[in-house]
Amino acid sequence: MKRINQYKKLFNVEQEIELSALKKTYRNLVKEWHPDKFQEGDEKAAEAEVMSRQIIDGYHFLISIAPETKTKYLEEYTKTITTSGISDFQHKGLLLDITFKDGTTYEYFGVPKTVFQKMINSDKQMRFAKRSIFNSYLYRKSKKGTEQE
Repeated sequence: MKRINQYKKLFNVEQEIELSALKKTYRNLVKEWHPDKFQEGDEKAAEAEVMSRQIIDGYHFLISIAPETKTKYLEEYTKTITTSGISDFQHKGLLLDITFKDGTTYEYFGVPKTVFQKMINSDKQMRFAKRSIFNSYLYRKSKKGTEQE
């Protein structure tokens, strides 16, 4: 959640993420902070390098959690969570990474440790995740599947 808030603040996103507005803000920020804009030795050059990376990372991250993106890939997501079992998972802070048997990994944001513990202790983890995680928390695809068909 911290990363989401940090990127939303960088891009001045108040509520829902609109791709067109995000793209416009991204272009303006890149123009403002592009490293080539500063001469070597300029004290702002190093800051511009860092800001430029943050802007690019933030843009790609916010696109991945935007409602338009989620709608576009909803069918693919639904197929993954209904036909592919859980292969692996990790929980750190409020971030839960779930890797499915098709090789796809999704990040779920804001998942408390108590929910994660319940999933671990469940004798049917996939069933628990379907009911309590998959459509309850903000998510994004973090790695594409590698399964050969």
